[in-house]
Amino acid sequence: MPDPYNVTEFILLGLSPNQQVQRVCFAVFLLLYAAVVLGNLLLVLTVAASTSLASPMYFFLGSLSLVEICYSSTTAPKLLSDLLARRKAISVGGCMAQLFFLHFFGGIEMLVLTAMAYDRYVAICRPLHYAAIMNRRVCAALVGVAWAGGLVHSLAQVLLIFPLPFCGPNVIDHYFCDVLPLLQLACSDTFLVGLLIVANGGTLSVVSFVVLLASYVVILVHLRTRSSEGRRKALSTCGSHVTVVTLFFAPCVFIYLRPSATLPVDKLVAVFYTVITPLLNPVIYSLRNAEVKRAVKNLWTRTVQPVTDRG
Repeated sequence: MPDPYNVTEFILLGLSPNQQVQRVCFAVFLLLYAAVVLGNLLLVLTVAASTSLASPMYFFLGSLSLVEICYSSTTAPKLLSDLLARRKAISVGGCMAQLFFLHFFGGIEMLVLTAMAYDRYVAICRPLHYAAIMNRRVCAALVGVAWAGGLVHSLAQVLLIFPLPFCGPNVIDHYFCDVLPLLQLACSDTFLVGLLIVANGGTLSVVSFVVLLASYVVILVHLRTRSSEGRRKALSTCGSHVTVVTLFFAPCVFIYLRPSATLPVDKLVAVFYTVITPLLNPVIYSLRNAEVKRAVKNLWTRTVQPVTDRG
């Protein structure tokens, strides 16, 4: 049988053809990616090392930060290397691997955010049973389900794209491999595949969104019986999560839950959800949470300051 992959590599057009713009972008994205890794790694270490952050909410926060590092690392290193390269090429295998890990970690993040909403529901609506319901085994199981769900979602995306024939052209008007640009390059009718891809991503998104929405509707109804001070405290614990959910879901809905077509603005939206959102998450949770700020300060005092003093 003829090899459906007459194309052995794809050429990425990147963010801009202008060399000077590329140099500026390299400096900017290098700083942003370093901030993503360091900021989320600091949260992971803080949650792991601080006994004051032993509650399920912070266990999920640490898991989310770890996923953010992996998610951003799926696209950012390749973007940085391409900004310095004249020829921005990626092999077919590398393209499929990037596609797999992008949707794998994206699916995990979506499900971890959903688990965090359930955690807030139990903490606010069933506080007396919180410790029994959200025990360590349940929390670990929810994170395990998130990883399994991300794997199933990602495998489905790749298995829909991988059999498609690519016989040229091989130029992707993007800075990483994703389903919509690849559908446009396939040498066959992709209407049904496009619908299945939207259905796959849509099912995960809709289920997650319904659980998120139901959790916060029940929370808001429950808070009607609380005092104004109780409502303020409860809503402050949910504010950071709602902000992060909005930042993550809005661009994903714009990119994936629409017909199989690419738009000029897609690159900017992709930069937002692959780099900016992972950067904002630790900032949002740190600035809005006194316990996290206190734990970070204590971690700095215990580890960094003694080394500095000895130096």
